[in-house]
Amino acid sequence: MSEIRNLQPAAIWQNFDDLTQIPRPSGHVEKVQQFLLDFAKRVGVEAFKDPAGNIVMRKPATPGYENRKTVLLQAHMDMVPQKAPDSTHNFETDPIETYIEDGWVHAKGTTLGSDDGMGVAAIMGIMEDKNLKHGPVEALITRDEETGMYGANELPEGELHSDILMNLDSELWGKFVIGSAGGIDITSTLEYKPVDNDQEAAVKVTLKGLRGGHSGLEINEGRANANKEMVRLVRKAVAETDARLASWHGGNMRNAIPFKAEVVLALPKEEVETLKSLVEEQRIAIEDEFRGIEKDVEFFTEEVDKPAELVPVEIQDNLIDAIFACHNGVIRMIPSYPEVVETSSNLAIIDIEAGKAAIKILARSSREDMKEYVATMLESCFSMAGMKTELSGSYGGWDPNPDSEILNLLKKIYKEQTGQEATVQADHAGLECSVILSKYPGMDVVSLGPTLLSPHTTSERFKIDTAEPFWKLLTAALEQIPEK
Repeated sequence: MSEIRNLQPAAIWQNFDDLTQIPRPSGHVEKVQQFLLDFAKRVGVEAFKDPAGNIVMRKPATPGYENRKTVLLQAHMDMVPQKAPDSTHNFETDPIETYIEDGWVHAKGTTLGSDDGMGVAAIMGIMEDKNLKHGPVEALITRDEETGMYGANELPEGELHSDILMNLDSELWGKFVIGSAGGIDITSTLEYKPVDNDQEAAVKVTLKGLRGGHSGLEINEGRANANKEMVRLVRKAVAETDARLASWHGGNMRNAIPFKAEVVLALPKEEVETLKSLVEEQRIAIEDEFRGIEKDVEFFTEEVDKPAELVPVEIQDNLIDAIFACHNGVIRMIPSYPEVVETSSNLAIIDIEAGKAAIKILARSSREDMKEYVATMLESCFSMAGMKTELSGSYGGWDPNPDSEILNLLKKIYKEQTGQEATVQADHAGLECSVILSKYPGMDVVSLGPTLLSPHTTSERFKIDTAEPFWKLLTAALEQIPEK
């Protein structure tokens, strides 16, 4: 039995432990959908899977609370599947292994899935508790939030009946989020005819060990992007060793800062040692430029069998130039909230091999005009390399409402329970609130949660002592929801 089952409150931790046993990477949520339906049946609440693949649950009001406003508790069922380079974990079949260290819950070599498994566990706790007092409660557990908010985007109108939305996907205890950035997926592609490899040697260059991180919450921390650091090396190698590009694979999730990239270069045999020296020079440069941020940088070469085909020179040079020129990171802070990022882009994924090149970016902004600006800027960058760009998965930002009734109730309860004032702010990370609000504009909305750090990385960890106060706040708020 996992040691986290003994933590308090049991209503959250036992459900979260159960969730860790169910594979639920984005794009493969069938098992967790059935798990949630079976749970609802077992505890005696209404539940169904909607046409978008979301799980909806409904729990009637406690007797005497029928006239309260209806609350929608919302979280997402999927998790980001990242693992350490030496991990053999299969996210589609294997449970997450957890352990406790220094007051935090971690996973062994993988992401933990507390984003947003803790939100789902809290919803499960509310649904199964027979002693809580509350008005009517709905739950919406969405599909594939991490890869494009597909469940929220495909949410049917008229399915929900709530007056208040409490999103349980924020990641800092004591902070209430009342606004978030919108986002858009940018995918640039190119097909090319490979040419025969006439070089004498081939070397695989690997960059790994970077911190990576959440491309919304941590984009402003100055962390290295593996694709951007790799292109610096590749450009030098082409210029100084006559290297030719055979393949490039970097990053694996749009909303995660890439921590690893690999390229295969073909080159004259007498230039192999020069390439190795360039890689070592670049490793030292990264450690110097990112001192205090990146501590475990690995940048190394290994000689490999010659690939049969290469990227044609002109296309290779255009791709390298476009990747070098592509903006990555913060573009602008919010002028009225200068500590919050307004607009950013994450050069997330590069795949070049066998006649196909694909570059995938997630751009975010709390302003629609700036989101359009950055998307057009990136499209223009890659069009100069002859690439075709598709914009997809766009979702709008969530405008803050500092006069929100549910916000003021939560602030009051938080002050009563902790003796402190809560923090209220907008986040750069995208939340499903904006999408849900576009379909249900009358809802009063706030986002909250306990503390977890480094989501979307293998360093993801959950602060144990924030679970109980989060649960007490949530249950007290449900009991004090105002009348209709």
